[in-house]
Amino acid sequence: MGLFDRFKKGLGRTREKLATGLRSVLRIGQRIDEETLHKLEDVMLAADFGPTTTQKLIDVVRTGWKAGEIAEEQQVTEYLRRHVSSLWPESDRSIRFAESGPTVILVTGINGSGKTTSVAKLGYYFTQTGKRVILGACDTFRAAAVEQLSIWSQRVGVQIVKHDQGADPGAVAYDACEAAVARNADVLLIDTAGRLHTQEHLMRELGKIQKVVERKIPGAPHEVLLVLDATVGQNALNQARQFSQHVSVTGIFLAKLDGSAKGGVVVGIRDQLNVPVKFVGLGETPADIEPFDPVVFAEAMFAE
Repeated sequence: MGLFDRFKKGLGRTREKLATGLRSVLRIGQRIDEETLHKLEDVMLAADFGPTTTQKLIDVVRTGWKAGEIAEEQQVTEYLRRHVSSLWPESDRSIRFAESGPTVILVTGINGSGKTTSVAKLGYYFTQTGKRVILGACDTFRAAAVEQLSIWSQRVGVQIVKHDQGADPGAVAYDACEAAVARNADVLLIDTAGRLHTQEHLMRELGKIQKVVERKIPGAPHEVLLVLDATVGQNALNQARQFSQHVSVTGIFLAKLDGSAKGGVVVGIRDQLNVPVKFVGLGETPADIEPFDPVVFAEAMFAE
């Protein structure tokens, strides 16, 4: 299955809702007017673009209409698709690999977001691109988290550094960094404890882990990826906003996109937080991961 088909399938519920709404509003041969834009706003809100982002997209269509770039309702979908696909420059979406030594990627997110599974998928992805990967099991707070990641590491064929449940996550991070350097790893993925912004002790642990890897590996962490559950829609945007107040998030891993009718949140995250989506999860297996491609995403989202 090609990338477009994978995105189209994963965005199926969003696409059906959006396409049905657009078909009911945008008629062939009908001139655009303010009533068109009003109805279009309702359709985009239903696809969970969010009120602020929806208003900005409506303004984009209005500007194009007033400038004479589009005149009929049937032109609106393609106009929106082109605009949405232009929102993510290549440089933003690329992983910032270290110039020398292992690239350290810190992965965070709340429990239930699909964080640990997403770490495993990242391990599989980087392994498939020929990189030597080590997992650091620093989520020592949640029961069975280390065991879960250990099982995943075996499935995807990557090494893991772990301590017992309840161990100091900073100590695990230290050992993982040492192992990554000693074993000439290309990528060190560090799974951190699921946390909420209100859990100050866990936020402090995240800061501690950052300091450990900064001391052990120059320039680390090179990426801080926040895993968000696409099925929660605008709540994912709120989580991203809250995490960004505590840690320098460099990218989003949007998990469970295949089970969501709320794909519009991808645009909202970019629009309101200026944080790029770098990977998406499109299923349950380790191979169900794709680097985010905005052109394919927009084509799949607005496809009939």
